[in-house]
Amino acid sequence: MMISAEPIIYGLIFIAVLVLVEGVYLTVFGKSISLNSRVNRRLDMLEKGAAREQVLEQLRKEMGQHLKFRGIPLYSILALKAQKANIAFSPPQLIMIMFALMGVAFVGLTFGTETEAPVRAAISVAMGIGAVYVWVNNKAKKRLAMIEEQLPDAVELMVRSLRVGHPFSSAIQIVSKEVADPLGTEMGVIADENAYGRDVGEALKSLAERMDMQDLRFLAVAVTIQQTSGGNLAEILDGLAKVIRARFKLFRRVKAITAEAKWSGTFLSGFPLGALVMINVIQPNYYDEVKETSVFIPACLVVAAFLIANVFVMKMLVNIKV
Repeated sequence: MMISAEPIIYGLIFIAVLVLVEGVYLTVFGKSISLNSRVNRRLDMLEKGAAREQVLEQLRKEMGQHLKFRGIPLYSILALKAQKANIAFSPPQLIMIMFALMGVAFVGLTFGTETEAPVRAAISVAMGIGAVYVWVNNKAKKRLAMIEEQLPDAVELMVRSLRVGHPFSSAIQIVSKEVADPLGTEMGVIADENAYGRDVGEALKSLAERMDMQDLRFLAVAVTIQQTSGGNLAEILDGLAKVIRARFKLFRRVKAITAEAKWSGTFLSGFPLGALVMINVIQPNYYDEVKETSVFIPACLVVAAFLIANVFVMKMLVNIKV
């Protein structure tokens, strides 16, 4: 029985380029860019001596740079995810990293496998783009999840600030100092923009649209209505905090209930691919008798189409909106 190590090498090279992206990111921007940093990035930049105007300009540039490059064909698949993840790399830098990872993957495939050069090139391109996409997508999911978790506490902090007599702009400033990243830096940018003349309701609405988050839209609408019609903003935000916390609790409950179904869907989607890899590892010549026939390629395309459809169907079945 012949055992081929090529499928395992492919997986190891992909994991290596994925880890390399994170390593480069942390090397360039340091630990302050990490989402679990106790001191939010804006305060860290201010403590290092940067002027308030420079910090605001830098953060606003990072927050809006990715959507400006949606016209680039290669980058369009990453723009929305990179925007939500607030990747500090500029779009040209991210594209350069893609090409660098393609080169690393090609070198690894050249030394680790005997695959033909065109196939190695195609796999290298897929690995370079795929690794950056997976990395950015994971960053976006983690960042959005942390903002959703921090938002109720931040709104309750605003309520306490309002009840002791602070104006709403001061409440935003307090949240920016007391809340960790990622929400702390976002609120700090809103506080700085408000200090330089931008309407706080408009800034909150812009944040909600950029993050595409319903709870932030509720907050922006509540503040805007209070500014135009008046009312007790503390009571409004107190009710909003309870609604957000209740929605978050319900979402966690639904997530727990559907966890088994999601794992089943993931297993059913991944099992055929895992079986294909194991067949190629254990018996590399398994398909030799049929791969030269006229129906082999069409059959492979049909199977691939069914596998792709299975992924989308499974995702739709367990994707419950709260």
